[in-house]
Amino acid sequence: MNLLITDTTIVTCDEERRIIERGAVAIAGNRIVAVGETAELEANYRDCERMSGRGLAVLPGFINAHTHTVLTSLRGTVEDWGGEIIYRYMSPVSYTMSDHERAVMAALGCLEAIRSGTTTLVDPFRHVTSYAGAMADTGLRLWLSESCADIDTRKIRFGEYGIDEAFGQTFLDRTQKLVEDWHGARNGRVNCQIAAHAPDNCSPAMLRKLMDLSRLYGLTRTCHLAQSTGEVAAVKAAHGLTPAGYLDREGFLGPDLTSAHWTYCTPEDIELLAARGVRMVHCPASSSRRGLHKVPIGLIRDAGVEIVLGTDNMSEDMFQAMAIGSIVHRTGRGREFEGGTSPSGQEVLDMITVNAARSVGAQADIGAIRPGMKADLTIIDLKTPAMRPIIRLVSNIVHYGHPGLAHSVIVDGEFVMRDRKVLTIDEQALLDEAQAVTQAVWERMIAANPDITPPPGELRWLDA
Repeated sequence: MNLLITDTTIVTCDEERRIIERGAVAIAGNRIVAVGETAELEANYRDCERMSGRGLAVLPGFINAHTHTVLTSLRGTVEDWGGEIIYRYMSPVSYTMSDHERAVMAALGCLEAIRSGTTTLVDPFRHVTSYAGAMADTGLRLWLSESCADIDTRKIRFGEYGIDEAFGQTFLDRTQKLVEDWHGARNGRVNCQIAAHAPDNCSPAMLRKLMDLSRLYGLTRTCHLAQSTGEVAAVKAAHGLTPAGYLDREGFLGPDLTSAHWTYCTPEDIELLAARGVRMVHCPASSSRRGLHKVPIGLIRDAGVEIVLGTDNMSEDMFQAMAIGSIVHRTGRGREFEGGTSPSGQEVLDMITVNAARSVGAQADIGAIRPGMKADLTIIDLKTPAMRPIIRLVSNIVHYGHPGLAHSVIVDGEFVMRDRKVLTIDEQALLDEAQAVTQAVWERMIAANPDITPPPGELRWLDA
């Protein structure tokens, strides 16, 4: 696509963090070729299709650095339940689904992401080869990975932590197929990572095999880390170490690793992770649904760890991640009543743009608006009450932004949403199918697993 967006406000997230008023962005093919004043670009790019950006703001495409789109199937259930949900609901529901059902729920997550202004999803989960195509068809930029484990995650809720080599090999086989089929696919729009699910379900042998695959294919890595008290206890019992200490003993920590959550990291863990150059992907909205996330974020920031943001489970709303993330970070030292202003709005926006691009090794292509970068753009409407008055635009976006602002989304030089119309998905058909799939999956999961009961409160299937 050759396009010139004119008369707009450009939030560049470039090295100078420039905001250009009455600016223009020229796109040729899938790249940004010029950024500057409207009059100059209009003179130089006369043959481009024109799009007026008056009353709009153009930002680098939002990057969700950690999500599980398939788990939209749990939305509105486990958020209000106080029990363990990772192995009691998240693992069983994914195994209950058919390949088609996973694809439907993953596509629903992609649809929400687009409507929330997101251009890139980083999605580690299981059975990913069964729905990678459905995600790719939505037009989003993707980093996909199979979350590997060789301790059967279906049995952990019963207290069983035995190593199952055949179970682990299934994940390794899926990983290789995913990488060979999808890394670099769709003109480079779909890529892969290597993922360990979590320290409590990966043996030293599994971690070594994953590092070998990472080196073989030259891929970045991801994992969950210290996300629950159960994980911490299991790793302590098996290895006598914290999750971070165990990963370090096995040589798994490094600057190519981005790990999620860090909720139960000790001060010593944080020092170790910072020294190894590990990035943290923080999912503040998801982690705060049962109370403000208690992660030691003040210590993490003081240690100089680079932080990126994700949504994790049941949501793809990066505006919510920024708003709640700002609150969590500003109260990260327990000084709720003193008032805090760090991180700044721009620093939070960096967590879903420039920082997030580095977390997948793509900083040369995405995360900022400047010539030569991929044309991944989030366009928001400033002509809304939530954005007015505009005094400090980035602060408005971070503190008061919401998915209703998303006007258009461009990925790899193509519109996936234009003037609020999603172009790559039959939206109503998907919403209807996702509703039917979710009901069927929940009913099968409960019937097949007598120990699993619905979270408290009646499951009411809305026929909408």
